[in-house]
Amino acid sequence: MKRFLFMSLVVGCMTAAAQDNGEQQGLEKSVTLDEVTVKAARTVQRIDGLRIYPSKQQIEASSNGYSLLAKLSLPHIRVDEAMSSITALTNQGAVQVRINDVVASRDDLLTLDMQGIDHIEFIDNPGIRYGKDIAYIINIKVKKAVSGYVIGSQLTNTLTTVNGSESLFGKVNHGRSEFALNYSLDYHHFNGLAYEAKSSYHLENGDVMTMNRRSVSSRNMNLSHLAQLTYSLSDSSYVLQVKLKGNTDIRPQRSEATMLFNGIPYEDHTSSRNSSPSLDIYYHQDFLQHQSLTANVVGTSIKTKGEEINNEGNDYRYSTNGQTYSLWSEAIYENRLKPFTLSTGLQITQRYSHNVYQGDAEAENNMHTSDAYLFSQLKGNLGQLSYMGGLGVSRRYYRQADTQQHFWLFRPKMTVSYPLTNSLKLKYDFEISQHTSQIALVSDVRIKMNSMETILGNPEIHPNRMTSHQLLLSYSTPRFTSELQGYYRINSHCNLEKYIRKDGHFYQTQTNADNECSFFYFESYNQWDIIPDKLTGTIYGGIYRFYNIGEDYTHTYTSFNGGCSLQAYLNRWTLGAYADNGWNFMEGEHRGHQAPAWYFTASYRMSDTLTLSLFAQHPFSQHPLTNKTEVVSRYVQKEITQRCRDYGNMLTLKLSWRLNHGRKYRDIQRTMNHSDQETGILSK
Repeated sequence: MKRFLFMSLVVGCMTAAAQDNGEQQGLEKSVTLDEVTVKAARTVQRIDGLRIYPSKQQIEASSNGYSLLAKLSLPHIRVDEAMSSITALTNQGAVQVRINDVVASRDDLLTLDMQGIDHIEFIDNPGIRYGKDIAYIINIKVKKAVSGYVIGSQLTNTLTTVNGSESLFGKVNHGRSEFALNYSLDYHHFNGLAYEAKSSYHLENGDVMTMNRRSVSSRNMNLSHLAQLTYSLSDSSYVLQVKLKGNTDIRPQRSEATMLFNGIPYEDHTSSRNSSPSLDIYYHQDFLQHQSLTANVVGTSIKTKGEEINNEGNDYRYSTNGQTYSLWSEAIYENRLKPFTLSTGLQITQRYSHNVYQGDAEAENNMHTSDAYLFSQLKGNLGQLSYMGGLGVSRRYYRQADTQQHFWLFRPKMTVSYPLTNSLKLKYDFEISQHTSQIALVSDVRIKMNSMETILGNPEIHPNRMTSHQLLLSYSTPRFTSELQGYYRINSHCNLEKYIRKDGHFYQTQTNADNECSFFYFESYNQWDIIPDKLTGTIYGGIYRFYNIGEDYTHTYTSFNGGCSLQAYLNRWTLGAYADNGWNFMEGEHRGHQAPAWYFTASYRMSDTLTLSLFAQHPFSQHPLTNKTEVVSRYVQKEITQRCRDYGNMLTLKLSWRLNHGRKYRDIQRTMNHSDQETGILSK
């Protein structure tokens, strides 16, 4: 009888794991019951992406959130652990990282409590509740700490150049309360920046003027710090958090270069100083067992001062003094009914920017913008068919001087997913959304880029409609995951680049008119546990095709984008290798070539509290490429190449120390960070 009861318990655990919202199983996760180990899903296919349960080896080998995400090798994502950055390797939008559903800052990831991590949701098909231009959501689910404390520091320093980030943090939990304090200091001083531009200008009289610009010496430097104070009060049914954050430049961010223009030397200097305090208040309440209400209010102030000097041909200099105030608020109601989950909410944004340009770019901009976004979404299952659908409606208002605009924007979205077999799943997604240009691009300011070119803001730019289709075929076994994806996007009346020629000078601006920008790609992503819990390999790649149809031009471009990685777990050692060819794309009259990346990592866990890591970035390269751009206008052709000597053979050492005492966990902990970062200042 005891043996029967024990076997029933094991079967019940396996069945519950397999029936997690009807989601498909992938890689394995171990759950220990006495002497018996039950294998459950480590990667679960969802209607909007993946749910990933990190292995014990991955968590123990990770010193912070960036370290863990780098080991997961997420599709279309580049995680640079040494530089604490996350990049989307597609042209679909940005990556937004969240902790328990709320946007997380860099310091939140650096101080993430690794032992409290439950699972990670990788959303490659964000629902309509998320913000504009967001292509991927990484949502880290963390258990709620109810007692004890954690203190620690992370000291990251590059051995081959002046570059580093030092951070200190502490959290104390007592009952329902948590107090957290973070401080970080960032600095860099890069020399050996190489800039070269070969340009051809077609004048009105038919002549072609050729110009070469290159740097003789240049450097870029910055010294800044950030402090963050958080208080959280939570129980099993509610969470209240208040976060106060402030960051400022201790010294101005400076970029200095001595240039040669057709053999004639000139100076190009840029200097800016920013400060930005923000207050974030978040509240979440569960009630009636299956309903919840979430409210979030964020106030942000951004102050910017800057100066730019360029004396190519003649002296040109101007200064900026900007102030931006914004208030962002959100309220979401969710009802988890048996056949489906209903989510509905409202987001409201108010922003005011006052930017003064003095000197050769004299202008004063007062910009008022407001957005109100109402959305509703259903998510559920009909037998084996999973679905998610909804509609978002927004009203945008913009006012600057005599220009006033208001728009009604609609965002319908539908996703369906169906398992063809136990290991094979087919998913289709359709969405119509709107893209709104950055505030700086809709200002009426003009900034001189060089003796031949000026960039113009355009207050008459309208939001444009984007229509996308995505078809995904995924195959998953306990040790192998593969995805084959096709994606197609049409941007109608989009904001495309346009060069205007007048009196021997060339003006770069953006217009809507009858423009169309579209692209499609076919890509394959594959991950294999070569040796379970010891060695994992990932390889991905795809063909991309871009179409740009402007008022008076048509440009097309085909590129290949791909990469690979390896992760090895050898007791206290963790070894990794990563490489990709960057991101090659075309938009408007620009062909962009994001720099390729390749690096090796080695981490040694000296004790439960101390980890030492070494990063070798761009080895065997003296002057790696940092950016390459081509302009293919009928009036202007340019090829711009930027390299950095200090990025070559870069060695970075990181020391992570963390001390825990008396930590116990319950439920899910929430943090927040939704501060504004858009200043509205136009720059070259």
